Amino acid sequence: MVRGDVLVLLGLLTAAVASMPIYAVTSSGRDDPLDMEDRGPFVLGGFVRSWFYWFLQPVERLSLALRISPTAFNLMGVFFGIAAGYLFATGRVNLGGWAVLMGGSADVLDGRIARARGLEGPRGAFLDSTLDRFAEVGAFVGLAVYFQDSALAIVIVVMALSGSLLVSYTRARGESQGIICKVGIMQRAERLLLVGFGGVLDPAIAAWTGLQGGTPLLILLVFVSVGTLGTAAYRTVWIASRLD
Repeated sequence: MVRGDVLVLLGLLTAAVASMPIYAVTSSGRDDPLDMEDRGPFVLGGFVRSWFYWFLQPVERLSLALRISPTAFNLMGVFFGIAAGYLFATGRVNLGGWAVLMGGSADVLDGRIARARGLEGPRGAFLDSTLDRFAEVGAFVGLAVYFQDSALAIVIVVMALSGSLLVSYTRARGESQGIICKVGIMQRAERLLLVGFGGVLDPAIAAWTGLQGGTPLLILLVFVSVGTLGTAAYRTVWIASRLD
C-alpha cells in the first residue's frame, strides 16, 4: 500500500507539472468568472491556485451537466472529513490523507458550482462555512484517537484543531463587525494540504527514515497548530486595530 500511495501521488504530481505549461499558455492571466474576489493569500501563490481551479474544470463541467447541487458538494466535504477521521482513528493514515484531499477538492467545487448556477446567497455561504467546520472536527477527532497513546501528540492535535476553528471564528466575528479579514498564511487550503499530504506520505517517509509511524504527520501537525494559532492571534490584533 505504501508503494501504491507513492506511485499514485507521483502520477498526480507528474500530471500536474506537465499540465502547468499548458495552463500557462492557454489560460493563465485570463479572468475566471467563477473565481472569488479577495480570496486572501495562498502560500503556494496565485498561479498554483488558479491552475488548480483550471485542473478541476472537467469535473466542474460534468457536475454542471448533471446539475449536481452545491449543497451536495458541501455534504461530500463533510463525508470525506468524517471518513478521514475514521480512517485516521483506525490507523490507516494514508487513506485518511487521501480522504482529506478529496474533501478539499469538494470544498473548492461547491463554491464554483454555486457561482456558475447563480445560486450564491446567505444560505449557501452559511452552510459552506459551517459544514467545513464539521469536516475539520471529524478529521481531527480521528487524529486524536490515532495518537491516543501520546499525551504530547494529543495536545498538538487539540492545538491544531483549536487554531483551525479560531482562524475561521476570528474571520466570522470580524465580518459581523463589517471588517473583511482574510490575512494570515494558515487558512483552510494550507491546512488541507499539510494534513492530507502528511497522511498520504506518512507511512512511506516512516519506512524510509526509520521513524515511528505517525511521526512525519505529527511534525506537520506542529506546523498546523503553530500556524493556525499564530494566524488567529494576528487576525485578532488586525481586526481590533480597525474597530473604534
